[in-house]
Amino acid sequence: QVQLVESGGGLVQPGGSLRLSCTASGIIFNIVTMGWYRQVPGKQRDLVADITSTGSIRYGDSVKGRFAISRDNAKNTVYLQMNSLKPEDTAVYYCTIPRFDSWGQGTQVTVSS
Repeated sequence: QVQLVESGGGLVQPGGSLRLSCTASGIIFNIVTMGWYRQVPGKQRDLVADITSTGSIRYGDSVKGRFAISRDNAKNTVYLQMNSLKPEDTAVYYCTIPRFDSWGQGTQVTVSS
């Protein structure tokens, strides 16, 4: 079965950086699109970024120019580098494989002084 394990969340000051990681198992990683979504209480999950098997990337409008998604197929891992963080980036961040509607457990990111 598909498993996704996220790590790297935490508390950071505005303007700071964090890198999230998501390691997948139970799939042929290099042929699937991987994505990051985020959710705040009472709101729907929104796309942060996704990356296809060929490296095509999409970003949500609110993170363009600040976040970068990448993948390491040898490690079955997708990364989200988050720079210039703002308080409004505070959310639970989820890793996903859209093709299988599989989701990780989520990792909390809090941006606060």
